[in-house]
Amino acid sequence: MTLRVIFLGGLGRSGTTLLERLLGELPGVTPLGEVVHLWERGVLAGEPCGCGRAFPECPFWREVGERAFGGWTRALAGRVLTLRRRVDRTRRLGRAHADLPEYVEVYRTLYQAAADVAGAGSVVDSSKHASLAYCLLAGGVDPHVVQVVREPRAVAHSWAKTVERPEDGRPMTRWAPGRTAVHWTAQNLALEALARRGAKVTRVRYEDLIAAPGETLGALAGELGLPPSGLPFLDGATAHLTSAHTASGNPMRFGVGPIELSRDDGWRLGLPRRQQSLVAALTWPLRAHYGYGSAA
Repeated sequence: MTLRVIFLGGLGRSGTTLLERLLGELPGVTPLGEVVHLWERGVLAGEPCGCGRAFPECPFWREVGERAFGGWTRALAGRVLTLRRRVDRTRRLGRAHADLPEYVEVYRTLYQAAADVAGAGSVVDSSKHASLAYCLLAGGVDPHVVQVVREPRAVAHSWAKTVERPEDGRPMTRWAPGRTAVHWTAQNLALEALARRGAKVTRVRYEDLIAAPGETLGALAGELGLPPSGLPFLDGATAHLTSAHTASGNPMRFGVGPIELSRDDGWRLGLPRRQQSLVAALTWPLRAHYGYGSAA
């Protein structure tokens, strides 16, 4: 059976980790987290897997590393990071590079090993970066890209907040609203262009996922060609999550047990009016195209 690679794309703080966790509860689907950061944060820094163990001590990732590469090494991580700097860049979208086949083969090998260890037919990579999606497609991996979009003013508000990383207590990266708006537009335009080139791209709005999780997830599973199944882990607006071996991602990747799916509209009061207007102006008309038409 051909391995199905599901790639979650979009800008961070748009709900990709939540969607990955929900997809990971479907039979035969294994979430891997943000694989693009596995090399630095997992292999080199030894940060925790979503299961709570340090990456080097996680039985799942240890076996994946052995199957794929004969074990995780600093030399391997360093080589992948070097290749990434050369080929996996937004400014290089669509350009051929001699190192691309080697870079993509690392991901192909890792995806297959993870699926074999988990006994799964599908893996989810929530790396988000459009540039990596382009690399995978150019290298013949052919992922099904799920473009996750969220109201850009909500995304800007999230990026502006101070949030501690559970891995080490350090604050997560913060961006000014204007910078977030530019990146939101750039990532989504790149994914739109990918769809126009004939790639398999399915769009999901964060707001729809929260408002109707069962309906939205069920429809997405059909689009992805996943085997039909019920959604016993969903009880109305409550998702019952089990542990997942995610290598990197939003802090909610550590969540286990019942989690309430509630929409966060804190940006309406938390993001200053002037900054709301700035983000609205910088993201128009793409924002309206996704159904976020009101400037209010």
